[in-house]
Amino acid sequence: MPDVVSFSVLLAFGCLTGVTTVLFGFGGGFLTVPVVFAVTGQMHVAVATSAAVMMVNSLAATLAQARAGRLRRDRVWPLAGFIAAGAALGALTTTRLPEPILHAAFVAYLLITIADCLLRSGFLDRGAGPGGLGPVARTAGGVGIGVVASALGVGGSVLTVPLLRRSGLPMTEATAIANPLSAPVAVVATVVYAVSADGPTGYVDVAAAGLLLAGSLPAIAITRRVTGRIPDRVHAIAYVALLVAVTITVTVTA
Repeated sequence: MPDVVSFSVLLAFGCLTGVTTVLFGFGGGFLTVPVVFAVTGQMHVAVATSAAVMMVNSLAATLAQARAGRLRRDRVWPLAGFIAAGAALGALTTTRLPEPILHAAFVAYLLITIADCLLRSGFLDRGAGPGGLGPVARTAGGVGIGVVASALGVGGSVLTVPLLRRSGLPMTEATAIANPLSAPVAVVATVVYAVSADGPTGYVDVAAAGLLLAGSLPAIAITRRVTGRIPDRVHAIAYVALLVAVTITVTVTA
């Protein structure tokens, strides 16, 4: 059970997670993995707990975005199915990786994503794509997103948001669609992690997950009322800035 300091930190980061879930489609992984790792000192527990929190957050945010009319079914399916298939493979692989390798992979994933957003056109300034995803992006791309996302406990929004952004969607829609696309990753990964270690919940730290959700769910309900009012380019820059902040945090906690 977390001590008083850890209790406060998890609750505070839970609130921040709720905000980023709605604004950036993160589902929480990029914040919950570093903070749970800092509290528990175990990367497998951090990734598994992140997946459990992300499962609840992404479903809650999906409902909120659906009510606001920001979801497009043609962008969610069948991509979500291929992401789920990749998520099962990624989660099974992660349980067999040494923790130092998993931590290094998480940092590398962040750095590559930041470089891609900054150096390749179509993200900071809205792409002018055809408005749809081709068969390769839906199938191979979906499986690849699922593998990486579940292996690192991050939900996949850092891959899906740039992909959707470059197909011509504004940030508001791209981040909204990232929520239902994170849900299959989170559900599959949580189940795998829960049965991959001794104990009733496997690698998932239920106490830490509960505190994070206690902060995130109210934040999701509040933040959904203001999303959409942020200028598109500012929204994109804030997305990259948050990734930079998380990269620094993860490196320091190592």
